[in-house]
Amino acid sequence: MKSQATVKLNQPLQEIETDTPRPRGKEILLQVTSCGVCHTDLHLHAGHFDLGNGNKLKVKSESDLPFVLGHEIAGKVVAKGPDAGDVTIGKSYAVYPWIGCGQCSICESNREYLCARGRGIGNVSDGGFSDHVIVPEAKYLVDFEGLDPALAGCYMCSGITAYSALKKLSEALNPGPYLLLGLGGVGMMALQMALSLHDTLPCVADIDETKLDHARSLGIKQAYNLNDPDIHKQIMVETQGGFAGIIDFVGSEKTVNPATRMLCKGGKLVVVGLAGGSLNLPLPLMAMKAISVQGTYVGSLQDAKDVIALAQSGKLGAIQITRRPMSEASDVLDDMRRGKILGRVVLTPPVA
Repeated sequence: MKSQATVKLNQPLQEIETDTPRPRGKEILLQVTSCGVCHTDLHLHAGHFDLGNGNKLKVKSESDLPFVLGHEIAGKVVAKGPDAGDVTIGKSYAVYPWIGCGQCSICESNREYLCARGRGIGNVSDGGFSDHVIVPEAKYLVDFEGLDPALAGCYMCSGITAYSALKKLSEALNPGPYLLLGLGGVGMMALQMALSLHDTLPCVADIDETKLDHARSLGIKQAYNLNDPDIHKQIMVETQGGFAGIIDFVGSEKTVNPATRMLCKGGKLVVVGLAGGSLNLPLPLMAMKAISVQGTYVGSLQDAKDVIALAQSGKLGAIQITRRPMSEASDVLDDMRRGKILGRVVLTPPVA
């Protein structure tokens, strides 16, 4: 099989050719039909996350290479192990990639995505920047009948991440305006979900006017360009004291720290993005304003099934998908670094 692999950290991907794996035990082999490109792929490609103040969280080293990125996968079953069970050869599925050890209390409580010994596809084991991928067990295959495979694959990360973040914010929205901060792939996904799940229109904010215009075309009335030096004053006036809830899909010092100041009393900030940096929050103000800050990370297998069901019901609008050949994976990562992507880019391998 051919894969676009990281062979040196933070350097262009290279095409490598390896033996197509043979599934063993409960494993299933999928022929990849599409794989979305996520901002997390940039951090894995660099080998670290920025923790602020010069600190880094190392997640890959040169000894881990070559490594194949990609965790927003849809594909067709082409082979299965002898213990895989009732899996139909030739049927297409989306892949839930946030796989745990399967043995700890976290996994037993259906929160595999938080497992400390996770075996995630595309972040621990080789992923979907390839023409084939191994899935360890049939339960991680999600039927997306009636949906675009490319979109279904994206729901396995950006979709469940947005869905999980909105669920965490919902309890803070009684009453009050809320803000979706950052309109990248996950932010746009969250906007579509908010339009289908909530009666109240969200406010949105970004530094890219093209993305803000796209949000306005969907009916959003309050779209703020954070490059405006007076924007925070304008927000506090228009919201009459701040937002009841904010979801930060960027997760940088330049977004998180101002966001805490834009919350009203009793407001809640949910941090999704992994851009990096540190939170600087005066503790007396946190108590006096009774604000809360919560992190969120992807979502559960049940969240994945719920998102697919929501899309199949016709209530969830599709985000913009741009298809590009798998051979352009490295160029796509470069475009993402430069902020040139609207919606989601999905890589497609050559037709076998």
